[in-house]
Amino acid sequence: MPSLNKLLWLQRSLNRSRIAFYNRFWGMTIDPTVVMSLSAKMDRTYPKGVHVGAHTYIAFRTSILCHDRTRGIYRDTIIGKNCFIGAHSLIMPGVRVGDNSIVAAGAVVLRDVPPRSIVAGNPAKIVRSDIEVGHYGRFLSADQPPATPPGSSPDTFTSPSEGASL
Repeated sequence: MPSLNKLLWLQRSLNRSRIAFYNRFWGMTIDPTVVMSLSAKMDRTYPKGVHVGAHTYIAFRTSILCHDRTRGIYRDTIIGKNCFIGAHSLIMPGVRVGDNSIVAAGAVVLRDVPPRSIVAGNPAKIVRSDIEVGHYGRFLSADQPPATPPGSSPDTFTSPSEGASL
């Protein structure tokens, strides 16, 4: 079976087209560098209230709302730069997600998220602060090689499953 990675160009093209459509037709403010799952939902009842900053990743089945019709609330929902919004998350109307923040999968965000924070749960609570992330909410240490234990060199270190080095 051929790899689906060969179709990434198609996903990127659809993402660019979708963001351009949201910005031009619906009046949303979504930066062109945003990566958004095709199943993510943006509020189209009050579309001018959706604002998403540069280099933000919005995972699958995330909903970003700007209105609550039963209470007559219509508020701007703002997601900052370099954020990661996890799968199945719900961002409620009027919430501000600060720059360089992470919203965990399944979180229901009812209140503002401070910059450089991780929130999780229902309702979302801060679980970690003062984090360092890069583009798309990826930890800066994510691409670094694993650290070797003190007193050993990378050439002699093996994991317990590999056995002793020769």
